[in-house]
Amino acid sequence: MSRRSGLAALGGLILAAAAGHAHGRAVLQAAISPDGTIVASVEAELTPAGALARRFDLELRTLGPVGAEVSVKLPCADLPSCAPSSLAWTPDSTRIAFTLPGPGPRQRTLYSVRRDGGDLKRILAFNGLLADLRYDKTGRLAALATAGAVKEAGATQAGAPITGDLAGPPPEQRIAVVEGDKLAFVSPPDLYVYEYDEAPDGAFVATAAPGDGDANWWIAKLYRFTAGSTRILYAPANAAMQIADPRIAPDGASVAFIGGLMSDFGSTGGDVWRVGMTGGVARDLTAGARASARSIAFGCDGALLAQLVIGGDEALATLTDAGAKIVWRGAETLEGRDAGVSLACPSGTAISVHENFAAPPQIEYGTFGRFAGDVTHFQEAAGPPFAIRSLTWRNEGFDVQGWLLLPKTAPGARAPMITVVHGGPAAAVTPQFIHAGLARAYLAHGYALFLPNPRGSFGQGETFTLANRRDFGGGDLRDILAGVDAAIAQAPIDGARLGLTGGSYGGFMAMYAVTQTHRFKAAVAAAGISDWISYYGENGIDQWMIPYFGVSAYDDPAAYARASAIPFIKAVTTPTFAYVGAQDIECPYPQTEEFWHALHDLGIPTAMAIYPGEGHGLRDPAHIADAERRSLDWFARYLK
Repeated sequence: MSRRSGLAALGGLILAAAAGHAHGRAVLQAAISPDGTIVASVEAELTPAGALARRFDLELRTLGPVGAEVSVKLPCADLPSCAPSSLAWTPDSTRIAFTLPGPGPRQRTLYSVRRDGGDLKRILAFNGLLADLRYDKTGRLAALATAGAVKEAGATQAGAPITGDLAGPPPEQRIAVVEGDKLAFVSPPDLYVYEYDEAPDGAFVATAAPGDGDANWWIAKLYRFTAGSTRILYAPANAAMQIADPRIAPDGASVAFIGGLMSDFGSTGGDVWRVGMTGGVARDLTAGARASARSIAFGCDGALLAQLVIGGDEALATLTDAGAKIVWRGAETLEGRDAGVSLACPSGTAISVHENFAAPPQIEYGTFGRFAGDVTHFQEAAGPPFAIRSLTWRNEGFDVQGWLLLPKTAPGARAPMITVVHGGPAAAVTPQFIHAGLARAYLAHGYALFLPNPRGSFGQGETFTLANRRDFGGGDLRDILAGVDAAIAQAPIDGARLGLTGGSYGGFMAMYAVTQTHRFKAAVAAAGISDWISYYGENGIDQWMIPYFGVSAYDDPAAYARASAIPFIKAVTTPTFAYVGAQDIECPYPQTEEFWHALHDLGIPTAMAIYPGEGHGLRDPAHIADAERRSLDWFARYLK
């Protein structure tokens, strides 16, 4: 249950993770102008704890050996957060549109600015949320709009108050177009739209579902919207397939999308499918590939492009009916809305935010799959104080991959190791630079970090991702334990001083694993799940469980109980600290409280922190620093 592949998928452990971060600075989004000459980016400073600071910058950089750089002065410096988002260039490259928060809570104002940073104009103020701005070739601006929003969009955000009459219909996110200083809605009021694209004839295609937008993405279908008409183009054949990232071919005749088992909206992975604009049979273009598509786009020449996860690497590929052709692959993480890049058409110039464990992120430019140089020049003061290894091991017929980060130790010394289980479970750890946060703190305190991608993860195709259905804490835990053995065999690790941590699904794994093994001498669980049956009635996103368990907890409680920590809780001997946000709707705080209560009554060393106002993952710098201090103290007490 996390939003993106990589270290952000550690479920709250890398609490500062954005699109990239380096030397106290983060890059949240970057977009190149259609003429390929200007790069716009949203950037922010980072606090020492790794959280995003209050100040955000909108930067405009000219490509070229002596390119100019301009910071746009934003009109919201007096607000608690002044974060531009959803950058969108006009087709003629003269202006860029973006949204800012305010003037009130859960409200947005739409602005545009000239390419040189001047002539800032307010287009409209909206009593609700605005996201995913897009211009079409005629200059019409579209967006996803939620009128009267009661919370920020997304299940990872803090939940709305749960008092009063909750039976009314939730506000739906809809496609809207800008008409003067107003919005005109295109999609119907009874559908929540998650992602969309626009056809050459002005029609829209989107993934959407009726009802609660946080809860129902797992049953979304592919729709086509025209004036006064709504049509389903594709509906998954079974619950074990979610759809994401719809992209319309330049000729308007077909739609490509990603389909596969996914545990969270935004944490995308699966095969690439294609269906006609009038519906019909969808074709799987990457069936059997040992890779997971993370995002797709159509290139300037009409070719279908894909960003893939392969093992722990990322790759860029072109796709045809014959399969995928890899044009770039590396031990890096890329960010860009057009299959890992931002494309300028018709020139074909591309930019992307690149980063890896050892190198801070840079905005790089070139063409799709061939990067020629850096737009930015962020520098880390010193090299990373750790070594990096990609490990592969064989377990129960699967080839499993993970990352091992080793601190500098004295010759002959063996380091304690903390295994970090990513969220999801459908996600993957790919290399991201570690500026701050718990991962950096653990390494600085002499711990090795083991970051496995067990069965259920992205990176090895749908068979691998599907392999932990109805088996949470089974084969995936055995994969992790086999990986721990591989790490100890290949590196100077002290097998008697092993810790375990994770957030979200990783938090569940930390709670469950200590009921199944005594190998870990200490554990820290962030936003975990201790009892799947009670969880089913407490969380705000229970649709995600049907693809994994097959039926609800009420239809097969035994399957849910087998994967729960509470029925096995008397086997625990591992001291465990657990923390969670008080308004987490993905992994509600009673799950952490239930686990802590059981350990407390059984006399097992335990502690708990519930952070007010926080959702799924901590955002308040004070809370982040507190969780870091508590976690470090916990492992120091039992592993040092």
